[in-house]
Amino acid sequence: MTDQDEKKLEQITTEIWREEAEPDNPFAASKSYCAGFDVYGDLLGKVSIIEYLWLLFKLDPPSKTQARTLEGLAVALANPGPRDHSVRGAMNAGVGGSTRASALIAAISIGAGNLGGAREVFIAMQYWQQCGADLESWIDIIQNPPRDERSDVWPEMEHIPGFDPNGASCPKPVQQLLKHLVDIEQDDILVWLQSHRQTLEQHAQSPLAFSGVAAATLFALGFEPEQAEILFLMLRLPGAAAHALEQEKMGWSRYPFFGDGLTLTNDPGSRTNDD
Repeated sequence: MTDQDEKKLEQITTEIWREEAEPDNPFAASKSYCAGFDVYGDLLGKVSIIEYLWLLFKLDPPSKTQARTLEGLAVALANPGPRDHSVRGAMNAGVGGSTRASALIAAISIGAGNLGGAREVFIAMQYWQQCGADLESWIDIIQNPPRDERSDVWPEMEHIPGFDPNGASCPKPVQQLLKHLVDIEQDDILVWLQSHRQTLEQHAQSPLAFSGVAAATLFALGFEPEQAEILFLMLRLPGAAAHALEQEKMGWSRYPFFGDGLTLTNDPGSRTNDD
C-alpha cells in the first residue's frame, strides 16, 4: 500500500469498522474489525446475529441477558403479519410485479410512520427519557403531549405514542411479549411498565401496543431513540419480505381480504357487438 492509499484510509472516520488490506490489493480487506473484534477470526461462528447487531450499534458486546432480551423482541417483531400496513405495502409490491427491492422499500416507507411505525417508537423513547418510571410524569405527558420538533416532516401525533388508538383492549401477544421480557430479567423499566400498564392505558384511552413495548425495551437496554427507530424498522423487515415473496407467487386472485370481495357486475367482455 502506498503512502497515498494510507492517507485515503485515514480520511475514513468511524469507530465501528477498521480494515487491514491484502498485501497485493489495497482495496480488498485481509482483516475486518468491528469495534476492535476480528469479524472473521473472533466473531464468525461464535456470536449470534443479535449479538453482532448489538456490537454494531453499541460497540461493546452484550451480556447474555441483554442478548436474550433483544432476541426476544426481535422474534416478536420479525413478522407483524399481513394486517400490518408495512407488510401489506410489501405484499402490494410483490403481487403487482414490482422488484423485490421495491417490496422492502415499501415496507420501510410505510413502517417508518407514526401510527405503529418507527417514528412512533422514536417519540415513545423520548417520552421514556423524559418520564422514566415516574407515573405522575407519564400522566402529565399523556395529558399534555409535547409538540414534535420535526412537524415540517412528520405530521403531529394524533395519539399517545406506544398505544393503539384503534384498539379495544391490550392484545394477548403484547402482554405475552412484555411478560417474556420481564421474565428474562427483572428490569426496573419493564417491571414498572407491566405493573402500571392498565393505569397508563386508562389515561391514554388506548391499549398498549407492540411499539410501546419495543420503545420501553430498547430504552431499558440503553439504546438511543435514533437507534431504536432504525432497529424497529430493521427487525420488522423479515416478515414483510416473506409475505411479499409468497404473494408474488400466489398472484392477485388470492390476495388476502379481497379474493371474495371482488365481484365483476358489469363485464364488458360478455357483451356482443349488437349490445
